[in-house]
Amino acid sequence: MGKIGITELLIIAFILLLLFGATRIPDMMRGLARGLRGFKEELKGDEKPPGQAEEKPKTG
Repeated sequence: MGKIGITELLIIAFILLLLFGATRIPDMMRGLARGLRGFKEELKGDEKPPGQAEEKPKTG
């Protein structure tokens, strides 16, 4: 147990094909890719570049 082999992947792909149909799977994968791409962009947008400290507001 533990590793997924080629046989298991083929069985999973066949079940997905039966459940969703051949026309629906590419649309689902496109949506998944867009979601992952947006998630990665959000992660990159929140990071601060190395060497740049946050600016502290001036008081006074």
